[in-house]
Amino acid sequence: MKGLPIGIQSFTNLRNGNYLYVDKTQDIYRLITSGRYFFLSRPRRFGKSLLISTLEAIFQGKKELFAGLWIEDKMDWTQLNHPVIRIDFGGMNNRSSEGLTNSLFDLVNQTAEKHNIILKTTELPDRFAEVISKLHLSSGYQTVVLIDEYDKAIIDNMSEPEIMEGNKQILHDFYQVLKASDDHLHFVFLTGVSKFSGVSIFSGLNNLNDITLSEKYSTICGYTQQELENYFSEYLTELSVSFGISFQELLDTIRIWYDGYSWDGKIPIYNPFSTLLLFENNEFSNYWFRTGTPTFLIELLKTRNRLEPILEPITVNSSAFDSFNPQFITEIPLLFQTGYLTIKHKAFIQGRPHYTIEMPNLEVRESMVKYLLSTYSHYPVEREDDLKERMQQQLLANDAGGLEQSLREMLASIPYPLHIGKEAYYHSLLLLWLKLLGFDIQGEIMTNIGRIDAIWKFPGHTIIAEVKYQPQEESISALLDNAIKQIKEKQYADRFNDGQKISLLAVAFAGKEIGCRIIQQK
Repeated sequence: MKGLPIGIQSFTNLRNGNYLYVDKTQDIYRLITSGRYFFLSRPRRFGKSLLISTLEAIFQGKKELFAGLWIEDKMDWTQLNHPVIRIDFGGMNNRSSEGLTNSLFDLVNQTAEKHNIILKTTELPDRFAEVISKLHLSSGYQTVVLIDEYDKAIIDNMSEPEIMEGNKQILHDFYQVLKASDDHLHFVFLTGVSKFSGVSIFSGLNNLNDITLSEKYSTICGYTQQELENYFSEYLTELSVSFGISFQELLDTIRIWYDGYSWDGKIPIYNPFSTLLLFENNEFSNYWFRTGTPTFLIELLKTRNRLEPILEPITVNSSAFDSFNPQFITEIPLLFQTGYLTIKHKAFIQGRPHYTIEMPNLEVRESMVKYLLSTYSHYPVEREDDLKERMQQQLLANDAGGLEQSLREMLASIPYPLHIGKEAYYHSLLLLWLKLLGFDIQGEIMTNIGRIDAIWKFPGHTIIAEVKYQPQEESISALLDNAIKQIKEKQYADRFNDGQKISLLAVAFAGKEIGCRIIQQK
């Protein structure tokens, strides 16, 4: 079998090293023959750097690397000898404006030296423009500029506004050179995690075609279902034998864990990083999530107590994806552009696209809920799985006393000064727990006469939950009575009258007190 290209971002090394390559050259051919200036946003570790490297190899005319690929006989390789300036901000010093400036100076100077070009200008933007034009004039081929992680110098410093502002200005002056150098440029491609607004970066480069949500390029990064089954068939067979399950059961499990990303609402995409590590390690795990979920994102969600995008699908219009301003961050574009939300459905309302977005898969959903829950409750992440298993057994066994004790254990982890006397805080805390336990709390399930707080459908058993809260430490029993009464009066259980076991769960918060009651309906 060909090797798994884990961590390999060089197309040349991948092809020469006999690693497995999922052929994206048909998408790439469509891209390079349809325009000149493009921008693509994708989450971290989603194949952007490999895409940049593949573009570089094409424009340098390295035909031998494309033997057997779709694009091999589609290009006139004799006309491909473009000088390429590749800028990777992932390896640059961006912790100060001076460091970023020096890194860019070094890159421009090294590019000039590599091509025996003498630069006469002194300012960074001028030297960048000079090297672009002289590469064109000396080679006879227009220059190609490929920029990877264009936004890293901003994202890395979002908690340091002064550094971020300085880096923004440097990048604005640097990028605007590209528009002014149009006569000398053949192709320009930028990738990043986010597209910013209000930061003036793109004001000097407003001729970019943003293909992030384009249906034409929705599969340019990541793996489709067909690609997974075709390219990884031998690995899939080995893994199904190792797990002792059928081939189809394995496919279904991988899909639940790592599929579900989409940028057009039609074609689901597998996370390539997690999929490769699954085959490498023979183990399902949250590989992508634990490689760098930003602390500021978790804290932002807690501070604003806006958990709707995490707990249930929401519908937004296209303006939610256009960009976000790092000075006035909002949750939805940040979660979408960083990969924690994705498009599940696209519809047109009065001619305008509207998108239903939610978490892509089990890896992201369960991991995010765990870390948010730990942030809310201060309960250790590494102990959550044990508590989850215990609470699931208590629910299935109608053990209200045990469940109450488990919830008390969780709440006891919250330092006293952090207790927040607001219903929203405790409601969010409990909803996170219910989500982690497996409750379906999407949309607070509607019936014809009411709205259910949460349900959990277990094989042969449905649990219907109602949550009550009041700030004063008064009668827990009365709150529990009201919760059970509401479930019965509004006949929430009727829609689940399918012969299975039904339990009614009431949970009540009164100040910092908590109570549970479980009644078996039938």
